[in-house]
Amino acid sequence: MSRRRGTLAPEDRALWDAVTKSIHPLSKPKTPAAEAESATAPPPAAKPKPKSPRSPAPVKPTVPNPPPLAALDRRTRGRVARGRIEIDARLDLHGHTLERARARLERFIAAAQAEGASLVLVITGKGGSGALRREVPLWLSSTHLRGLVIGFEEAARNHGGAGALYIRIRRPR
Repeated sequence: MSRRRGTLAPEDRALWDAVTKSIHPLSKPKTPAAEAESATAPPPAAKPKPKSPRSPAPVKPTVPNPPPLAALDRRTRGRVARGRIEIDARLDLHGHTLERARARLERFIAAAQAEGASLVLVITGKGGSGALRREVPLWLSSTHLRGLVIGFEEAARNHGGAGALYIRIRRPR
């Protein structure tokens, strides 16, 4: 015997009724009279904040977002790899801890910019856990160094390949 869709068998209906009697709503639904009353009632007044004895905190000046990073274009990368464009400075971070390497990188980039360098090579190495190889691009992308760096890219094989980065330095303002 087929039942119509949406109807329950008598034993299913009894089970459903038992379940619905055992549950309680989380909050009582508002009646139309209660809704009308709350709509006409004025909103509760906001409590005034107590004045603090201290002066208000100074407003921090907004710092503009640093410009986005740009990789070397294909032609420039090829000229650097072939030695037609000179690398202005090199930094080898082999054997340094992450903390020391970051400090050295920041000093190196700042000094390179002060000296007018436009392209530098930073050697991170391929071996070990690869922590420097993984972290240096993150440091270069941080807002702290993005103001000094135009962009960076993995070096050509003859300059260290995946274990080194070409970094383009922004001109000082």
